[in-house]
Amino acid sequence: FAWGREYSRWHLGQTPNEPLHAGWIVEIDPYNPNSIPIKRTALGRCRHEACTVWLNPDQRVITYSGDDAVFEYIYRFVSHDRFDKNRPRAKMDLLDQGELSVAEFRDDGRLVWQPLKYGEGPLTERNGFSSQADVVIDMRRAADLLGATPMDRPEDIEVNPVTGSVFVMLTKNPERNATDPANPRAANPYGHILELTAPGGDHAAREFHWDIFILAGDPAADHGASYHPAISPNGWFAAPDNCAFDNDGRLWIATDGADSLGIADGLWVCDVNGPNRALTRHFLRTPFGAELCGPCFTPDNRTLFVAVQHPAEGSSYADPATRWPDFREGWPPRPSVVAVERDDEAPLL
Repeated sequence: FAWGREYSRWHLGQTPNEPLHAGWIVEIDPYNPNSIPIKRTALGRCRHEACTVWLNPDQRVITYSGDDAVFEYIYRFVSHDRFDKNRPRAKMDLLDQGELSVAEFRDDGRLVWQPLKYGEGPLTERNGFSSQADVVIDMRRAADLLGATPMDRPEDIEVNPVTGSVFVMLTKNPERNATDPANPRAANPYGHILELTAPGGDHAAREFHWDIFILAGDPAADHGASYHPAISPNGWFAAPDNCAFDNDGRLWIATDGADSLGIADGLWVCDVNGPNRALTRHFLRTPFGAELCGPCFTPDNRTLFVAVQHPAEGSSYADPATRWPDFREGWPPRPSVVAVERDDEAPLL
């Protein structure tokens, strides 16, 4: 927030429209070092936590994205054109044309995707929208007008590669007063996880089914938490942030903000089906003051990458709470990417 003091570009008194250049999903091509990053503006502008891409059975490309702020929304994009697996580089602009929509969670367990389309419903010149460009630039206000469901800080959204269900990390919302079925706790400092089910595996469908997978927090305290009944004293967590799936469809949950409850952030893992559904187990923890984010597996599930951000946050530079990862006197704590492997080179679980 202080960049405007140093650079005129970010001084809103001099360049008031500069913020409109930020808040977009940017696509890169890691296989082409000469490629140029491209803003996919059709996916809308907000405080995107991430953008998960899924290939629908009809070969249309689906994206899911959360707006990382309290009382903001969950978005979906469905491409008009289809991916051709025999010509994977034939259509590199699939994310430029399609339908952008926002989630409305209904009390009866239905999720209705409301189209964010210029000229339909309230998205007209009467409300200040003169084109689809206005809709994607001011996507939050467009979602407000459509009656989307304000969520408890939606962050990462991932699709289970085995079941096809969509899991949404809702980190926390201590500002909530009025509740709704999809956000059932007032002053929610613990966060929760939703599971969204596409009918017949069709992620382009207008309506999904939704359910609460986990209400985070300490089940032994008055947090209103909900897990598998056999949860252990070390198995609970708070503030789910990012997530990943392994090849067997297990959910790996990274947290950001659990330290407010007196525990370190870290990584938890659980089944999503069967007798151990939602029975989370603690896999690793972060150094003091850090959050864990970006869990990612290699295709063979033998290596798990995680990012440790801002270790020792909240302490001083002269006397940090930890000097992780070097632990050398006079060296500052550093954010790092960690690779986790087993000694026998087998999959982690």
